[in-house]
Amino acid sequence: MKLFFKTAIAAIAIATTFAACGDQKTADEQPVTEQPTTTELQLKPVAERTSLGAKMYVTPQPALMIGTYDEQGNPDVMMAAWGGQCGGNQVCFSLSPHRTTTNLRATKEFTLSFATVRDVAESDYFGIVSANDVPDKVARAGFTATKSQNVNAPIFDQYALTLECRVAQIIEHEDGGCFVIGEVVNTIADPSILTDGQIDIKKLNPIVFDGSSINYYALGDSVGKAWNSGKIFQ
Repeated sequence: MKLFFKTAIAAIAIATTFAACGDQKTADEQPVTEQPTTTELQLKPVAERTSLGAKMYVTPQPALMIGTYDEQGNPDVMMAAWGGQCGGNQVCFSLSPHRTTTNLRATKEFTLSFATVRDVAESDYFGIVSANDVPDKVARAGFTATKSQNVNAPIFDQYALTLECRVAQIIEHEDGGCFVIGEVVNTIADPSILTDGQIDIKKLNPIVFDGSSINYYALGDSVGKAWNSGKIFQ
């Protein structure tokens, strides 16, 4: 299962930098938490290329659904794009201030699911509407939650693949957001996405987020075998 997790996250999230959805701002409008450089780089043209400046066009990015409970036990879920795998059994993501960040600090546990073609509208809704403004947003979207038996976090029944996680570290941002490193303690899958007991990425049919065009895309067919296709050059 760890091998799948490593492979699936790599396929879904090529990005090695991290970002978060959660409101209707475009990539250019997202708050910047890094310290600005003291001197601006004088960009030089590259022959036969178009310079776009310091744009964070790391694409595609994952559509990660982070599930948490608040202190009253109410389930919440939001979409995050700035995240991925950062260890053999660890995930990480960066969030601006949300109900989710408050919940993570309180419970120190969460679930991580993957938005798919089947639930793109509901998943996008969870990204653009805050539970601070719409406390019943999960029910409004027609989703239901079951309490995880392994962590204090909700499992959303409509997502076919879910990672049950504990917070390993929270690094606070000056803007009130945070960078979270989580430890995966278990992975659960609906039988409908399994082939021969293994998770089938085509049956899961996850979506990815393109920050340059602000669109979701489905994955295509396999174009090569990992750690094998390049052997033709050996």
